[in-house]
Amino acid sequence: VNRIWTSAYSDSNKKFSSYVGFSKCFDAKYSYGVFGQLSIQQINGNFIYQYLWSWTVNNDFSLEFGHLIDPLTSIMSILITTVGILVLIYSDNYMSHDQGYLRFFAYMSFFNTSMLGLVTSSNLIQIYIFWELVGMSSYLLIGFWFTRPIAASACQKAFVTNRIGDFGLLLGILGLYWITGSLEFRDLFGIVNNLVRNNGVDSLFATLCACFLFAGAVAKSAQFPLHIWLPDAMEGPTPISALIHAATMVAAGIFLVARLLPLFTVIPYIMNLISLIGVITVIFGATLALAQRDIKRSLAYSTMSQLGYIMLALGIGSYRAALFHLITHAYSKALLFLGSGSIIHSMEPIVGYSPDKSQNMVLMGGLTKYVPITRITFLLGTLSLCGIPPLACFWSKDEILNDSWLYSPIFAIIASFTVGLTAFYMFRMYLLTFDGRLRIHFQNYSSTKNSSFYSISLWGKEVPKAVNRNLLLSTMNNKVSFFSKDIYRIDDNVRNRVRYFSTSFRNKYTYTYPHESDNTMLFPLLVLVLFTLFIGAIGIHFDRGVIDFDLLSKWLTPSAGFFHPNSKDSSDWYEFLKNAVFSVGIALFGLFVASILYGSVYSSLQNLGLVNSFVKKSPKRILLDQVKNLIYNWSYNRGYIDIFYTKIFTVGIRGLSELIQFFDRHIIDGITNGVGIASFFIGEGIKYIGG
Repeated sequence: VNRIWTSAYSDSNKKFSSYVGFSKCFDAKYSYGVFGQLSIQQINGNFIYQYLWSWTVNNDFSLEFGHLIDPLTSIMSILITTVGILVLIYSDNYMSHDQGYLRFFAYMSFFNTSMLGLVTSSNLIQIYIFWELVGMSSYLLIGFWFTRPIAASACQKAFVTNRIGDFGLLLGILGLYWITGSLEFRDLFGIVNNLVRNNGVDSLFATLCACFLFAGAVAKSAQFPLHIWLPDAMEGPTPISALIHAATMVAAGIFLVARLLPLFTVIPYIMNLISLIGVITVIFGATLALAQRDIKRSLAYSTMSQLGYIMLALGIGSYRAALFHLITHAYSKALLFLGSGSIIHSMEPIVGYSPDKSQNMVLMGGLTKYVPITRITFLLGTLSLCGIPPLACFWSKDEILNDSWLYSPIFAIIASFTVGLTAFYMFRMYLLTFDGRLRIHFQNYSSTKNSSFYSISLWGKEVPKAVNRNLLLSTMNNKVSFFSKDIYRIDDNVRNRVRYFSTSFRNKYTYTYPHESDNTMLFPLLVLVLFTLFIGAIGIHFDRGVIDFDLLSKWLTPSAGFFHPNSKDSSDWYEFLKNAVFSVGIALFGLFVASILYGSVYSSLQNLGLVNSFVKKSPKRILLDQVKNLIYNWSYNRGYIDIFYTKIFTVGIRGLSELIQFFDRHIIDGITNGVGIASFFIGEGIKYIGG
């Protein structure tokens, strides 16, 4: 309804636009109140509420439409509404200058409504309907700035990639209905369980149906190998990126697997497939984030890796740990994305409104004194995602690591190694953004080339012995250090260029340096900081006699045995501390390496020539440079997956189409036309002979 009446008015009415933004926030707040009350009732009574009404009744076929409110629904609804409220408040200022302000809020409202409909669905066909609505709304939001060719291409890429998973989901739903004759969750799980136990269904067919269902989750949650749409989705406005990566689109796939987990646990091999895809995504996403220069794209690959942790936990049967990490990651990642939006918002008046510049970490640095509040919030979100106690993600990620050791030591080693990678690339992002000095004098650098400057200076391979203070970007091949803290005077040409960028837009204020965001953008950041600090407490198990403070376990109380049978009680604090020291040690090592390569101390040693003199004497320098180049090229080229898809599928399909076109035009049409021409000449010949 909001989508219809909002679109009926012109975006030029600013007073009405503000009213619309306020009304959307009020609607989201009301939804949060409703689902919050239901969650409190479930924690106290562990009840499940379901309301159904008949949609279609035809002989033996009956289709119902309704709502299912259980612990999983409550968790997802709380995430969607809380993050949605904060993103809407944030967007009021972030999008205030945009001509599509009303259209933006209409799409946002449609997005949240579709996601709430998805998580409250009581059957598979209802899930599929809202699943498609979520996909359509994400298409609209990713391509919000559709006049930009890159944004238009990105939304099409997301839409087409998700169609692959959606087709698999549809096939899986039809296959399950063929087996069970029902689409309702209340009947589906029990019927499949009985059929599998009594050999009443072919196990291969049941496994195939489950794989098709899982394919939908793989595409929607950006799991390998259908993850390629996620980095391109950053072409939309930053509030959309926060909503997609925290509480809506990517969480939809996780929700589907969690909802169907009672089904997957009784079907052979499907749990192994889920855990395998999860652990591949964990390490793959982390390696792709190592050398990214776009701040939002770095966070996108981080989301991909963290969702891999959640999928891994679901695959090994650790239902509680998976949903716990879904909660903690949602708030921490929303904090990071909104923080990156605040950074981008402060950089735009200086470097321009092109994402290639305003989101480029090459042009940032030294922002601590300009955006102190954003810097503190971004640091807390970074440390949380790195798994540093007592922040939120530490508790959930540590639980996943502990359960993975019980399931597969190989998976546990990969997951633990990725903890160090996560700490490295997240702290690298923080240092490139806030440490050192402001690097706006690199603003005319063309980011389309993989030059030696990027592969060496940004990735940390090599640095200069000295900095030419009058150096402009035309002499960038001299390898200017990004991290020197020497004070220097800005060249007049650079100063004029900065003045051009800061005055060419008709704003009330002009800036020659980054500035802190307005209060309406900072307020959601501060609220998310509170969640990042304290939301982890709901999953801490504390049992001492009559006191049992484990809010998450009371909330979840799964109806089936989702936990791994060998999992231990987390109240064993000695075991907990031993495992925590190991994981935190890996994370601290990653932070240390990042500070070595990108911190101010290392850059000072570089400027003194100490590091270069040591490296020149090392016989392993060539090998080290080759490894760094390999890692950089892997990250820069997105793991070569996009290239592979382009060569195999895009080029292959075009070649096949051209072959079919040639066959149709010259063979099929040739035969038809040849028969016609031959008949004509035969007729003419008979006519001539017959006289």
